[in-house]
Amino acid sequence: MDLTPIWLTLKLAGITTLLLLVVGLPFAWWLSRGRSFFKIIIEAIITMPLVLPPSVLGFYLLLAFSPQHGVGKWLQEVFNVQFVFSFQGLVLASVIYSVPFMVGPVKSALQQLPPALAEASYTLGKTEWQTFRYVLLPNIKPSLLTATVLTFAHTLGEFGVVLMIGGNIPGITRVASIAVYDSVERQDYVMANNYSLVLFSITFVLVIAVFVINKYQAKSPLG
Repeated sequence: MDLTPIWLTLKLAGITTLLLLVVGLPFAWWLSRGRSFFKIIIEAIITMPLVLPPSVLGFYLLLAFSPQHGVGKWLQEVFNVQFVFSFQGLVLASVIYSVPFMVGPVKSALQQLPPALAEASYTLGKTEWQTFRYVLLPNIKPSLLTATVLTFAHTLGEFGVVLMIGGNIPGITRVASIAVYDSVERQDYVMANNYSLVLFSITFVLVIAVFVINKYQAKSPLG
């Protein structure tokens, strides 16, 4: 059994989760503060991956970042960077596809916090960023952990979107889900079962972790 697709999948999930922690947390904080028509539009856009077929999202990413036209052509000509059929393309697609799993739970948790927490911090002279980092985030740890686990687990199971933009290049874009599909096409059901069993085991452990976190969250007065 070639373990390269498994390690590539774990690498992709880890990088995607870290990037969404860096980008998604401030974004979720911004969305949680007040309501406006513009924010509603933004929330609708980042929620689309939950309802769109992955192949549709992957198709439009393939068009947008193709070296022949669009943003992809500009990136190729100016920076000599290509996202299509590359690992960085998988990361880009995974970040876009998994963003609602990070932003959604964090935004909801922030909105449920008592406004007095932030107001007290401002009264003590803390900036908005300091309030977010040292006051708000520690009070939503269960939701933050849930969002992190869900993002990682969701990335493990991606298929359509990564296949569209990354293809099936061994050692570069051939993640475990694609390896399962490839094995089934070759009628190598033993190998397909091996890959599936590894993915199932990892995902099962992560789902159990989510339930444990949610149980702890339900007991927390600020959860």
